[in-house]
Amino acid sequence: MDPIYDMPRELFGFLLDYPEDVRDLFESVRKVILDKAPNGYELIWDNYNALAVAYSSTDKLRDAYCHIAAYGSYVNLGFNQGVHLRDPHHLLQGDGKLIRHIKISSLEDLRQQGVSKLVYEAIQWSKQLNPLTKKMEGTQSIVMSVSEKRRRPSL
Repeated sequence: MDPIYDMPRELFGFLLDYPEDVRDLFESVRKVILDKAPNGYELIWDNYNALAVAYSSTDKLRDAYCHIAAYGSYVNLGFNQGVHLRDPHHLLQGDGKLIRHIKISSLEDLRQQGVSKLVYEAIQWSKQLNPLTKKMEGTQSIVMSVSEKRRRPSL
């Protein structure tokens, strides 16, 4: 496997709480993001009800452009500035102030026309918001928090 896709040990361990098909979806979504932005931060939260990972040009959540959240039978590919993205294929869901997401229940969902372009556009939007971010080589993963109590799918 290419080193840019190597998963940090902690993230791999958190994913073991999920069914294999969800782990595979998570890894596939992660690869789509890292294909477009191999240099940056991977911010990891093992929360009560989901494993969430944000991708950012800095070590701050406020600068994140995309995120992945793992649930019992699917993952969400989220866009932190989703309301600003062009979505001609009407893939984005949600009605919050900024964030939108795509529910990924299968690899076909991830391969839909427009998904990869949304990831690219989210990264470009982030660069406009954060023009002074320092250039990194590779992905730096940081575990931001681990909830003491976690609700996970039955395996």
